[in-house]
Amino acid sequence: MVVIKTLIKGGTVLDPGSNFHQIADILIENGRILAIAPDIAGEFTIIDARGQLVVPGLIDVHVHLRDPGHTYKEDLTTGTKAAAHGGFTSIVCMPNTAPVLDNSQIIQQLLNRCSTEACVNVFPLGAATQSSEGRMLTDFHSLAAAGVVGFSDDGKVVQNTELMYRALLATKDLGLPLSQHAEDQYLSGGTVINEGEIARRLGVKGDLIISEAITVGRDITLASYTGGHVHVEHVSTAAAVELIRVARKQGIHVTAEVAPHHLILTEEDVVKLRAYGKMRPPLRTKRDVEALRQALADGTIDCIATDHAPHSIEEKEIDIAYAANGIIGLETAVGLILTHLVRPGIIRLEDAIAAWTYKPAEIFALKHKGRLLAGYDADITLINLADKWTVDSGKFYSKARNTAFNGWELIGKPVLTMVAGKVVWSENNEVGGITNASIT
Repeated sequence: MVVIKTLIKGGTVLDPGSNFHQIADILIENGRILAIAPDIAGEFTIIDARGQLVVPGLIDVHVHLRDPGHTYKEDLTTGTKAAAHGGFTSIVCMPNTAPVLDNSQIIQQLLNRCSTEACVNVFPLGAATQSSEGRMLTDFHSLAAAGVVGFSDDGKVVQNTELMYRALLATKDLGLPLSQHAEDQYLSGGTVINEGEIARRLGVKGDLIISEAITVGRDITLASYTGGHVHVEHVSTAAAVELIRVARKQGIHVTAEVAPHHLILTEEDVVKLRAYGKMRPPLRTKRDVEALRQALADGTIDCIATDHAPHSIEEKEIDIAYAANGIIGLETAVGLILTHLVRPGIIRLEDAIAAWTYKPAEIFALKHKGRLLAGYDADITLINLADKWTVDSGKFYSKARNTAFNGWELIGKPVLTMVAGKVVWSENNEVGGITNASIT
């Protein structure tokens, strides 16, 4: 057996899950972390990390890969390359593909393909109901045995309360979360953007803020009664934040994620962005943005998740009323959060990294992920906090170009992404900054 040893040398190692933040080396052997300490000596392949932030491999718990079924938008190869470019070593993919990820056979087929087509770790969610049609639950036990890390009907929502109740009982037995897109579809049906002056000005039907809160409140009640785990996807309103905050204080098992676009943009940006500002849930008010930022800072919201939603140009560059919902986010997330939340002091750097590392790993039970510890997988991201760059969708690895941030000037970005000890992306699109050398 060939023993491969790599040393990440001299970086500022930040691991919020272990309260570790100091200049140190990381020794890697055969895909696992062997040791973390200052000035490790020996003969290794060296990655010079001086001046860089070294963190556990980032995790995005809400990604649409569009594969199988919609590969003109994205596929396993392009989606995971986009993830690596954005600093993400693990992604949780949503089940709204064609066919829907609702049985063990299709999950196994997907994972088999990932072993040859994906350059980062892919963890699928299984559909909560058959074909995500909201009529019959899927076989949660067989899906879990096949490798899913949770369940969701994503944008279709588990609207039926009795089904949601039984789903939470089943997921509790498995120790897995039920990840819920929170909206009351009876209230939100046919809506385009947030309800308010902007919607009236554009002449489109607006989505009521209470739609999200009603579903979050119902699901919290069910989680309290069953003891199940509800994970609220892409929270967008102050009302939902307050419900989650109270529930957590009461010990109810509810976790939550927020997307960068909901932390940075408001409904007012839709006037300029048009369909590129059309999301589900929609961009909300300044008050909602402030509440989301505070919730992320105080830990009420656990994760930052991109809701990476690739679409073709033809699906976005049409009238906003008919355009597809969502934007891509894997390749801009780190720069956006560092520039617009960390640098102004809205959230701490440690909290941003926590929201991408050990917190999502714990929520979705991703073993040996999310921390820099001996014996853990050598999934590691290097970040240059001072690197100034301009978002250029023409340079994305994603097939899609539907970003709301093209041309934005950002500060801070990933410069190297490592999965199981292998560099899968680095600046200049090559294994840069690596030399065969010995440190004595």
